[in-house]
Amino acid sequence: MNSQRLKIEFPNFGGIFDIEGKSSEIKDLETKTTDPNFWNDNETAQNILKKINDLKAWTETWNAVHNQHEELALLLELANEENDEKTFTETSDQLKNLKHQIEDLELRRMLGDEDDQRNAILTIHPGAGGTESQDWAEMLYRMYLRYAQNHQYEANIMDFSGGDEAGIKSASIEIRGPYAYGYLKAEAGVHRLVRISPFDANKRRHTSFASVFVFPEIADDKQVEINIDPNDLRVDTYRASGAGGQHVNKTSSAVRITHIPSGIVVQCQNERSQFQNKANAMKILTARLYQLKKEEEQKKIKEMENQKKDIAWGHQIRSYVFHPYNMVKDHRTNTETGNVQAVMDGDLDAFIKSYLLEFS
Repeated sequence: MNSQRLKIEFPNFGGIFDIEGKSSEIKDLETKTTDPNFWNDNETAQNILKKINDLKAWTETWNAVHNQHEELALLLELANEENDEKTFTETSDQLKNLKHQIEDLELRRMLGDEDDQRNAILTIHPGAGGTESQDWAEMLYRMYLRYAQNHQYEANIMDFSGGDEAGIKSASIEIRGPYAYGYLKAEAGVHRLVRISPFDANKRRHTSFASVFVFPEIADDKQVEINIDPNDLRVDTYRASGAGGQHVNKTSSAVRITHIPSGIVVQCQNERSQFQNKANAMKILTARLYQLKKEEEQKKIKEMENQKKDIAWGHQIRSYVFHPYNMVKDHRTNTETGNVQAVMDGDLDAFIKSYLLEFS
């Protein structure tokens, strides 16, 4: 390995991200912010500031990657002059990390929808099958928590309803971080599990299903207006139940909200406070109503509640096979891996990347 090889492997890849164009646009927008009348139109001013921040997120990330590339080139040149094998090895590891960062930038370039930069609200529901499916739903719940941890996203448990014997009846997770929704929207759909059941005394093979829904979080976005008439809501309170709910089930702290016009029902019971549970439920409801509105406006024939399918055979987006062999396969892109444990530990990048490459 030498410095010339590094330059060959990493040419002037900044062009595909149009960093020069983005930098020029930032200067033009920043010039507008110096206008004495800039804040006369607050909404326009806020949009300009947001645009500047979005563009800077690209240019600053690119500059960091570019600087690292220059440092590695210099380091390799020095190591080559001194024939320093240890430095070659260390630089090789850093090179792999740099390539990963560039691949991540290339993937992020495909996330051009206005919602892709938002936080995500992810909900999980088991299909028919009782304890089997509820246990599978909890395995997916753990998988997405590990995914969030692996990507340094913040995961807030908004709702968790434990199963009667094992697993979960439902769960909602708020995942906060750059482009959380843009990446996780690839996970929306039915997930199928094939395994030898730990709940079957005869050790027979079982097939279980669980559904995952992913919504962009917009509750804190002042640029998006979702008007919810309190008269359209039915709010019910009840005692939390199921595994994990014992700390709150002495009072009616759990909240269920029904949006009567749309028929959407959301619930939260994870917090001790009824007020906090209601706030979380409203956040989920707002996200779902926004998605519904967006689908209607754009006449989309995919995703989310307007196209909810049976949680059963023929509708799965991905299969996880634990027996008689190990394989996870995405049926939309045919991406597959035999490393089931890595996937269940949150390694979903290959599936998400394949989805974005094909459908973005």
